[in-house]
Amino acid sequence: VQLQASGGGLVQAGGSLRLSCAASGRTFSRYVMGWFRQAPGKEREFVAAISWSGGMTRYADSVKGRFTISRDNAKNTRYLQMNSLKPEDTAVYYCATDFGLIVPGRRADEYEYWGQGTEVTVSS
Repeated sequence: VQLQASGGGLVQAGGSLRLSCAASGRTFSRYVMGWFRQAPGKEREFVAAISWSGGMTRYADSVKGRFTISRDNAKNTRYLQMNSLKPEDTAVYYCATDFGLIVPGRRADEYEYWGQGTEVTVSS
C-alpha cells in the first residue's frame, strides 16, 4: 500500500489548510488512519487519528478544537482540516495506517504504513 499526503504549504497564523492522504495499492476503508507531525529538531508526534467507520476520533491536546480529521472511504482518502493555525504547528505532516489497529492509536510505532509527508509552514 502507498500513502500520498498533500495539501501542505505556507500560511499565515490564523489561516487554514486541508491536508489529504490518498491510498493506493489497497483499499484501506476498513483501517484506522492517523496523522503525525515532526518539527525540525523534534520527535514525531501524534496529531489525530480516526477509526475505519469515522465514528471514533482522537486528537492531540494541542490541536483539539482547531483540527478535524475525516475520511471519504469512497475516494480512499483521508483529510485533516487545520484551522486557526499557529506558528507552532509548523512541521512536516505524515499520514499513516495499519491493518491491525482496532481503535485509533496515538503512538507512531502502532502504524506500519506511512506517507512521504507534506510540509506545513505557519508564519507569524
